[in-house]
Amino acid sequence: YRFLYTFDRQYITNNKYISIMKTVAVLATLVGSAAAFAPSQVEKTSTVANAFANGMVGGEGPEPMPFAPKQTSVNFDPAGFAERAPEWVPWFREAELKHGRAAMLATVGFVVPEFMRIPGEQFSFESIPQVINAHDALPDSMIQIFGWISFLEACTIPALANMNEFDRRPGDFSFDPLGLYPVTEEKQNEMQLAELKNGRLAMIAIGGMVAGSAITGSGFPYLS
Repeated sequence: YRFLYTFDRQYITNNKYISIMKTVAVLATLVGSAAAFAPSQVEKTSTVANAFANGMVGGEGPEPMPFAPKQTSVNFDPAGFAERAPEWVPWFREAELKHGRAAMLATVGFVVPEFMRIPGEQFSFESIPQVINAHDALPDSMIQIFGWISFLEACTIPALANMNEFDRRPGDFSFDPLGLYPVTEEKQNEMQLAELKNGRLAMIAIGGMVAGSAITGSGFPYLS
């Protein structure tokens, strides 16, 4: 304290000292605000806390996997993410579901335009013979798509921030206008598993479809 007092008396005027203190106060406020969005380290307390991936569906298997360490898909996690970062498992599942849902929409959006197009000369088969070329041929449309995706992503920020308290199921945004979600826990798990597996398949499928279309230069089924 004596050193700081001497330094202040010799090198800092009153005005500069006040300015520095204001800057420190602003920085402290910003740091405190940022900490509010940091992932919580509080672990989920439930009867399945010690189960694989916190007891979430998707690790049941029992499809055989010849090259897997256990020769099966049961609790398949070769990189050990669920064991090394259990507090992040809900975030991993949220990301997997989001990518799976986007991939399922992408597969439909990639195949349907091969057979039908929306009205407009710029969208016609003559203007864009191959669907994969739409990205470069329609920059204005791509900007609109990017804008809507960004808007929807921003709408999910409050739900993702609330994930830190572990009081919502990953991927659950309470959006079920048709009332399709089952009532019983058994049927709920079945639907969750079906969505998860279809999403995983779609993520692989869209990659293969885009690669096949780019390599062969042909439309559906992108083989020759």
